[in-house]
Amino acid sequence: MDLSRRELLWMLGSGATLLGAAAAAQAATPVSAPSSALTPAAAGGVEAPSGKISTVPVMSDPTKIPPPISRNHSVHHQVEFEAVEALGEIEPGAPFTYMTFNGQTPGPMIRVRVGDTVELTLHNKRNSGTWHSLDLHAVYGPGGGADDLTVLPGQTRAIAFKATYPGAFIYHCAVPGEMDKHMALGMFGMIVVEPEGGLPHVDREFYLGQNEIYTKQPPGSQGPREFDFERMLAENPTYVVFNGVYRGLTGPHAMKAKVGETVRVFLVNGGPNLQSSFHPIGNIWSRVWLMGSFVMPHMRFLQSVPIPPGNAIVSDMDLPVPQTIKLVDHAMSRALRKGAIAEIVVTGPEHPEIFRALPTPKKS
Repeated sequence: MDLSRRELLWMLGSGATLLGAAAAAQAATPVSAPSSALTPAAAGGVEAPSGKISTVPVMSDPTKIPPPISRNHSVHHQVEFEAVEALGEIEPGAPFTYMTFNGQTPGPMIRVRVGDTVELTLHNKRNSGTWHSLDLHAVYGPGGGADDLTVLPGQTRAIAFKATYPGAFIYHCAVPGEMDKHMALGMFGMIVVEPEGGLPHVDREFYLGQNEIYTKQPPGSQGPREFDFERMLAENPTYVVFNGVYRGLTGPHAMKAKVGETVRVFLVNGGPNLQSSFHPIGNIWSRVWLMGSFVMPHMRFLQSVPIPPGNAIVSDMDLPVPQTIKLVDHAMSRALRKGAIAEIVVTGPEHPEIFRALPTPKKS
């Protein structure tokens, strides 16, 4: 029995249970084997010999993104995603169940060029606890692809689409009734459709995803985290994070660059509710494509840029002096207390003509 999205909605509306529908679908629908190219984290946790719950890494590496596109012709891409429910750590000693694409949050960046075609396959692991889907804001089609990419546990579905307009766009899970929760748990990412001619050259690129996480336990406390649905409805997050983890991209996990380089930051705001005010402390956005638009002229020398939920930004920085740049949501309580901070450590020679500390003035 291959249930359509419309049938699933009817079953949910009529009081039928999703797990019952899933069981029926598993019994009658063959499960496609995951691609060997996928390396998803194992879902759930297990009891380690020490008695502690073992977890898997879910924080996406901000440097592992596809390279810029330099070709002047269109190609066909095959992209495979797997919906993975994974037990990670939102902070040390705090296990938390995430929902992810390919075991990471944000999900992998898709990078194509205007005119390219994409064949996208979505698997849902047989042991998943719920259904998942995929809505891409770069797609002309029913639900941004979600109507045909709704998968019960054990199912696999696919779509093909043409990238007809340029920009940086979000993709996310879009199951009815639970879309906000799935996005809060990490099920979102970015698809970049480069314009003809590509983007201006930079020396380094980083990929970040911001979202809110709602738990019953506060930051800093020990033990597992439990999702808080009421806090989500009140739009009062416990955490606001980059790449799924409280202050995860700081200290030993900070990004790295060198004096004299240019860097580009792709940031997608998975929300599900709050707007970001994205600011680099100690620097300025030297070139910004607001709302991820490559059609409108880029803006220059912006301090904090707005990123509504379900949107993206592409922003460049020059690095004239050594320092640790703190990328923050300038709604400062989120940065100071809820985790919305990442770091870029810039090393290299001093340039006192641009910045220097002066001797302490003598008291008169």
